[in-house]
Amino acid sequence: MSVLLDILGSVGMWEAVLRIATPLIFGTLGVLLCERVGVLNLGIEGIMTFGAMLGWLTVYSGGDLWTGMLVAALGGAMFGFLHALLTVPLGLSQHVTGLGITLFASSFSYYVFRLAIPTASSPPTIEPFRPLDIPLLSDVPFIGPVLFNQTAPTYLALALVAALVWILYRTPLGLAIRMAGENPHAVDAQGIDPIWLRIGTIMAGSALMGMAGAFLTLAAFNSFFPTMVQGRGWICVALVVFASWNPARALLGALLFAFFDAFQLRLQTVVEGVPYQLFLMLPYVLSIVALIAMARRSRVPQALMQPYRRGER
Repeated sequence: MSVLLDILGSVGMWEAVLRIATPLIFGTLGVLLCERVGVLNLGIEGIMTFGAMLGWLTVYSGGDLWTGMLVAALGGAMFGFLHALLTVPLGLSQHVTGLGITLFASSFSYYVFRLAIPTASSPPTIEPFRPLDIPLLSDVPFIGPVLFNQTAPTYLALALVAALVWILYRTPLGLAIRMAGENPHAVDAQGIDPIWLRIGTIMAGSALMGMAGAFLTLAAFNSFFPTMVQGRGWICVALVVFASWNPARALLGALLFAFFDAFQLRLQTVVEGVPYQLFLMLPYVLSIVALIAMARRSRVPQALMQPYRRGER
């Protein structure tokens, strides 16, 4: 029991929670935007991998870190446009298209990486984002190091949660996005083209997915390797259901998963005689339990995964 209390009282663990949660926040907001407008985007795993590679390659080639984030967002938006083009006006299967984009983007990322770095035996490194030392606030005991000693993209992710809450629930654009995922015919009746609204929103959500991947190479780590996303994209898809398609709850879900992940990492160092694979399972098992508990009360957007055809109901 004392070991568990020591872990829970550790400043380092709570710092890690916010750091681990950051790519999940970006990715979950991206999936949430796509699904709010009525389109399931299972391309997130590949888009995150592509964003991680593109952001890293931009900085490795001489760009600054924020340029790397921007290029990763543009790369994500590019794949988002491809997904939107196939699923919205053409009405192809969102499941098949999304999985196809994941396979293509992941493979293409490794291909481009090898073209740029053909002979390196180990991934080259860059200088990543450094934690910001906010005067006075970072000196507050416990809270200061946890909340005010993070990298800049972490604060951007938190700001995007607040921005997305405001856009979705306080602006005409947000109302149109939500209605496109509920009843696109009603959006069309108001003079807004649901097809272009869906395409634009999917591109915006996919840009956030690209930024989620870029965080891994530009802040969490300092190099790129093809398997670094490690299923975070699928976790983001599950977190959207856990959050009932609400950005504020999505933040809570990302922090909850990150807590489980940070906790199991520290358990591995203090508990002996237990296979480490059991600890690796812990955040996923607990997330499944939480997802089952919350999914019963979730209300799915009524037009999710339903292609829109003008004049058809």
